[in-house]
Amino acid sequence: MILGMTPFTFFHVLISLIGIASGFLVVFGMIAAKRLPELTGIFLLTTVLTSVTGFFFPYTGFKPSYGFGIISLIVLAIAIPALYSKHLAGGWRSAYVITSVIAQYLNVFVLIFQLFEKVPSLHALAPTGFKITQLTNLILWIILGAVANKKFKAA
Repeated sequence: MILGMTPFTFFHVLISLIGIASGFLVVFGMIAAKRLPELTGIFLLTTVLTSVTGFFFPYTGFKPSYGFGIISLIVLAIAIPALYSKHLAGGWRSAYVITSVIAQYLNVFVLIFQLFEKVPSLHALAPTGFKITQLTNLILWIILGAVANKKFKAA
């Protein structure tokens, strides 16, 4: 056990947090019109790994987390080739920015969900506090995504 977690859970949480931290930097880099290639690679890799490892927890039946993992992998299946194969040419720049921001939004959505579930003081605020926090999260990422899409250049 590591901090009360199995090694697998610890690994999943660690890569999730690395993905979230690097995702914030990548999105704010887009807003500043900076590419940040190393951080972008870390963000994309850890976000893919987070989604993939989420399917290996011993649950039975279909869980909402599986839906989030599937959606995340779909948007990443657009973002990664848009950046590395299409080199952000033409409409691929917007496709990359939008799908990267969606992937980051999903990461933060799950983080908020986990915090409300695991932190007793936040759990006590559910469901109203959770809904308000998630709505704020959604609005924030819509705004950040629109600004990033306007400011980020493919060059």
